Amino acid sequence: MITTLSLQEAQLDNPKEKILLPPTDPNAEVQEIPPYKLVYVDGACPRVYRVYKGHSMLGVIFQHITHWSNAVDKIRYAESLNAAVGLNDFMVMTGRLTAATEKPPTEEELLDIEFDALTNEEWERLKKYVPMPETSDLVAA
Repeated sequence: MITTLSLQEAQLDNPKEKILLPPTDPNAEVQEIPPYKLVYVDGACPRVYRVYKGHSMLGVIFQHITHWSNAVDKIRYAESLNAAVGLNDFMVMTGRLTAATEKPPTEEELLDIEFDALTNEEWERLKKYVPMPETSDLVAA
């Protein structure tokens, strides 16, 4: 017999367990490799890390036993920094990431970011955010 647990039932087993902690969470396993922050997500082999640069999440990299890799190319890297730089270079080249001198995202831009990718500071900004009348119009999809 196969049974499935609802998300609510699964959360009751360990209500303190958080999924995808932001890099500012004190319980997050974070590796600082300036200008990047690697935040452990899960896995044993490979271990999966989200890569942040400033206020932007670039993507994920993987720590294998013998090498590192990222989610965008087929290159094996010796160091985590090299995998993060390769990911960053790819994102800049494809135009998915702006230059390193980017400004923090606006509140409107923060609303388009996945909730688990927001930092505590970004959450605080959104709590205080009041949309202006010209930006709060409802649009039919």
